[in-house]
Amino acid sequence: MHLLYNHLSPGIDPLSPENVLLIGTGLLTGIPALGSGRCDIAAKSPITGAVGDSNVGGFFAPELRMAGFDHLVIKGKAEKPIYLWINDGEIEIKDASYLWGKDTFKTQTLIRSDHGDEEIKSLVIGNAGENLVHFANVRTGMKNSAGRTGMGCVMGSKNLKAIATRGTMDIELAYPDQLLDYCKEMIDMVMKNRYSRAASKWGTLIIYSTTNTTGLIRTRNFQLNQLEQGWDIEPEEMDKYTIGMSGCYGCPVSCRHRYTLKDGPFAPIFAEGPEYTSLGAFGTMVDCKKMETVLVANHLVNKYGLDTLETGGLIAWAMELYEKGILTENITDGLKLEWGNEEVLFELIRKIAQREGFGNVLADGFKNAIAKIGKESEYYAIKVKGLSNLHSDERPTPSLALGIATSTRGADHLRSRPAIDLYGLPEDFLEEIYGGKISSDYRSYEGKSRMVWWQELLYAVTDSLGTCKFQTVFLAVHAPKWEEYSKLIHLVSGMQYSTSQLMEIGERIYTIERMFNNREGFSRKDDTLPERYFKEVTPVGLPRVKGIKIDKGKFEEMLDEYYALHGWDNNGIPTGKTLQKLRIEKEQTHII
Repeated sequence: MHLLYNHLSPGIDPLSPENVLLIGTGLLTGIPALGSGRCDIAAKSPITGAVGDSNVGGFFAPELRMAGFDHLVIKGKAEKPIYLWINDGEIEIKDASYLWGKDTFKTQTLIRSDHGDEEIKSLVIGNAGENLVHFANVRTGMKNSAGRTGMGCVMGSKNLKAIATRGTMDIELAYPDQLLDYCKEMIDMVMKNRYSRAASKWGTLIIYSTTNTTGLIRTRNFQLNQLEQGWDIEPEEMDKYTIGMSGCYGCPVSCRHRYTLKDGPFAPIFAEGPEYTSLGAFGTMVDCKKMETVLVANHLVNKYGLDTLETGGLIAWAMELYEKGILTENITDGLKLEWGNEEVLFELIRKIAQREGFGNVLADGFKNAIAKIGKESEYYAIKVKGLSNLHSDERPTPSLALGIATSTRGADHLRSRPAIDLYGLPEDFLEEIYGGKISSDYRSYEGKSRMVWWQELLYAVTDSLGTCKFQTVFLAVHAPKWEEYSKLIHLVSGMQYSTSQLMEIGERIYTIERMFNNREGFSRKDDTLPERYFKEVTPVGLPRVKGIKIDKGKFEEMLDEYYALHGWDNNGIPTGKTLQKLRIEKEQTHII
C-alpha cells in the first residue's frame, strides 16, 4: 500500500501506462504452515477508481521469493504482448505474442513446456484480461485467483500476459530449527478447530449449510434471503464429482475440491473448486439449484479469467432488471434472462469475457452499465463503491453490513468481516478478544464497530505476512493471531514486535489505503450500503432474521464509532494527529 500510494499521482486513468502494477510477497511467505503461499497484487482499480488490491494463494509467491524477489513494481506499457521471466535473481522480458488469446490454463502449460520445467509457477490473465474487462482477474494454478478489483484488466492494459518464475535460492531464516518446531505447533492449532476440519472435507462450501438455513444469503439478486429447495447445492452434493482435495503451499487444511464433469456440453472438465463465493454467484443469486451448473460456471470464469463474484453479481442484477421490464430482449441480444436459466448464465459469461453484445455492457462493471441502461437500474445494484457484494445478506448482521460499507476496496467480505459474530459467543469472551464491550447478538449494533476495526487491522497484517485469512481469527476463534504472528516474525527475521506494535502496523496499512481513496475523492458519502438495505425487510429465514432491515440512524452511529477508533474525522479522513502517531504524515500528497 505504501508503494501504491507513492507511485501514483491522483486522478490517473487506471488503464493508462501511468498506473502501476505491484506484486508483493509476505514476510512469512514460504514457511511450512498457515497457508503461506500467498501474495498481493495491487494497482488503482479499473472498476472502482479506488484501491485495487487482490490476494492470491497457491505456489507462485514462495517460488518468487526463492527466485530472489519479494516485490515487483511494474510501470508503463509494452508495445506488444510480453511476459516476465524471473529466474534466480534475473528478470527477462519475453515475447508473449504466441500466448495472446490463450486461456488461463493453456497459458501456464505453454510456458512450462517452452522452458522445459514443470515446476515453473505463473501469474496469468485470460481472454477477459486481454479484452480489458474491468473485473478480469489474475490466475495461477488450476484454481487460485486474485479475483477482486480488476487486476487482470490492469495487466491486460500493459500487454502483460504473464509473470513466470522459477527459483532455487534460499529464503534466509533467523532461527530455522525453532521455526520448524513452532510451525508444527501452528499446524496442530489450526487443525484442532472445527472449521478447519470441516473445510478439509467440504471446502468453504460448508458455510452454505449454516447461512442458507438461517436466511443470510442473497437469492434472486436481493429478492429473497434464502434459497428454498436448495438442497442440490449443499456441500454433500460434491461427493458425486470430487476426486480428492487440494491445498496451497504450507497448508494443512486442503480446502478445495478437485472435480471432474464427464457429461454435458462442456465436458470433459477437470477443475478445482468451487468456493462458497462461486456457489452464491452461480447458484443462489441467479436461482440455479444444480451443483453441476455451479461447477461449469466456476470452470468457465476460471478459464476466461473473470472475477467469479463480480460476474455473478452483474448477471443476477441483469436478471432482476429483465424481470422488472427494465431490460428487454432487444438489449440482451435476444437472451431471455430468466431466473435459473443455466444456458443463459453460461452464454453471458462467455459474452462478458469476449465483450460481445450485451456482455460488453456488463464488462465495464456497475457504474458504466448503469449509465448505459438507465438510472432506474441503480436501485437494484447490490454494490458499494462500484464493487459487487458477496451473495450474503447483511441486513440481520450490522457488523457485517458495516464491514462491506467501509471497506477500501468496495463491497468486501475479506477486508474486515468478523464472521465469529455469528457464533453467539459469551460477551466476556468477546471483550477479551476485541478489548471492548460487544453484544453477543449478531443482530445488535452494540460494539460491532470495534469488531470491524479490529478485524481490519488483523487482516491487513495477515495479508502483509503472506498467510491465509482462513487460518486466523476469521471463522475460528482459537486460531493464530497477534501473539502467534509475533513469535513467527521473530523466528523468521529476528525482529521483535508486540501485539500493540503489530496492531499499529495494521492501522498504518489501512490508513494509507484510506488516504489513497480520500485522494481519489472518496469520503463518508461512499461508506454506505445499497438503498435496499435500509428500505426492504428480509422476507424469509429463521424467525430471528425475518422481517429485518438496517436501521439508518444506528448505522450512522456505528460509522461514527468506527471512524473514531481509526482516528479519522467525521468525514472519514485521517486527522493530522493520527498521521503523526502512525509516522506517515510525510507521505506524498497526504491529506491533513
